[in-house]
Amino acid sequence: MGTIVKNVSIVTGQEEAPFIRHGYFKFADGVIVSVAEGTPSPEEIDRVEVIDGKGKWVMPGMINTHGHLGMSLLRGHSDDLPLQSWLSEKMWPFEGKMDREAVHHARQLAMAEMIKSGTTTFLEMYHLYMDDLAEAVVEQGPRAVLMRSMIGLCSESEQREKLKEAVTFATTWNGDGNGRITTMMAPHAPYTCPPSFIEMIVDEADRIDLPLHTHMAETQREVEEHRKTYGVHPLVHFEQLGFLKDRHWLLAHCVHLGEEELDILEQHPCVHVSHNPMSNLKLGSGIANVQSMLERGINICLGTDSVASNNHLDLVEEMRIAALLQKGAVLDPTAVPAETAIAMATKNGAKALRLPQVGTIEAGKRADFIMIDPQCLHLQPHEHVMSHLVYALKGSDVQDVFVEGAPLMLNKELKTFDEEKLQFEANAHYQRICEKLK
Repeated sequence: MGTIVKNVSIVTGQEEAPFIRHGYFKFADGVIVSVAEGTPSPEEIDRVEVIDGKGKWVMPGMINTHGHLGMSLLRGHSDDLPLQSWLSEKMWPFEGKMDREAVHHARQLAMAEMIKSGTTTFLEMYHLYMDDLAEAVVEQGPRAVLMRSMIGLCSESEQREKLKEAVTFATTWNGDGNGRITTMMAPHAPYTCPPSFIEMIVDEADRIDLPLHTHMAETQREVEEHRKTYGVHPLVHFEQLGFLKDRHWLLAHCVHLGEEELDILEQHPCVHVSHNPMSNLKLGSGIANVQSMLERGINICLGTDSVASNNHLDLVEEMRIAALLQKGAVLDPTAVPAETAIAMATKNGAKALRLPQVGTIEAGKRADFIMIDPQCLHLQPHEHVMSHLVYALKGSDVQDVFVEGAPLMLNKELKTFDEEKLQFEANAHYQRICEKLK
C-alpha cells in the first residue's frame, strides 16, 4: 500500500508551492503518489508504512552531473599543478597502472561518499571497466548516467574500435536497473578528439538516440590551441560543424566563453552546462560566467569532477561555492540566490541528464529524496530552511537517502556498502598501484 513520510518540511522544487513548511508525502512502488501540507488523516495512514520525520527537512536527491569515479584513488595524489602537467605527469601514469580491482574499489568509495552527502544520481565519464560499474549500480541502488569516454588521439581503426565499445556499452545498459541506469555518448574533449572523430560519435548518438557529453573550454590554454589549429573557439567550431543542432549536449566546465559562445548556447536550448566550480578553482582554470548564462536562460547544473581535482564529492559544498563564487565574481550579492543554487543541484541536473522522472518532489516523480535533521547548531534558527540548505548545510548533515523509495542510508548508516571495508580496501589498492609506479 506504500509509505507515508510525515512531520517534515519539504523543498519540492516545483514552480508552484516550492516549499511546504509542515507536510507529508506518499510513495508506492518507487513513485511519489501525493504531496500535501499538514498531517495525514487516520484513513490515509491505514495499512501503509509510516515514517515519522520528526521535523526533518526533505529535498530532492542531488544530481552530480560530471565526474570520474574511477579516479577516486587519486585523491591528494597530486595537487597544485597546471591541468596539462597534472594530467600528463601525474594522473595518466597512475591510471595506466590501474587494474580492474583498483578501479572497482575507487568507484565503490566514490558511490558511498556521494550517497553519504545526499547525491542520489551521478554521471560517470570514464573509459575503464564500465560494465563493472553498471553491475555495481544495479546491485547497490543509486541512479547513474554512464558512458564510455573516448579519446581520439590514435589511428582511425583504433577510433572505430573505441566507438564500437562505447555503442555496445550504451545500448546494453541503457534502461537497466529498473531504469536507474541511462547512458550517453562521450567524446572526451575537443582537444583530445579531432573533428572527424567527434562527427563519427555524433552520428552514432543520433542513430541510437542518446545525448552527448564532453569537456568544453575548461582552460584558456586549450581554447588558444584550438584557435591556433582551427581558427575558432572550440564551441564555435562545434556550431560551424553542425554538432549542436537539435542535439542534447551536456558540456562540462565552459569556463572560457565569450559573448559569441554565450550567444551560441542561448540559441541551442538542448545544450546544457555542468558547472564544476571547485575543480575549476583548484586547477586554476578560472571562473565560469554562470550568472550571464543564467540570465540568458541557459540551463546550468552542478558537478564535482573527480576527487583528484576537487578533492571531494560533496555536492552540498559545491552548491554553496557555486552561489558564493558568482556573487564575488560579478560583485552582486543577488547573483545565484539560494533557490537557484538548489535548482542547479537538483532539477536543473535532471533536465541536463534527460531524466524527467527525478529532480523534484511531486506526484508522478520517482521517490529519490534525502532527509536532513536540522537539530544542529549551524542550522539554527531553523525557520530559514532554503537559506540554510545553501549557506549553512554540510554534506554530513544528511541523515537518510532514498532512491526509488529504497533506503540507501538511514540515520547516517549506509545500507548497501560496508564503510569500514571500503576505506581499508581503497588504501590497500592505492598503495599497490603506487608500488607499480616505482
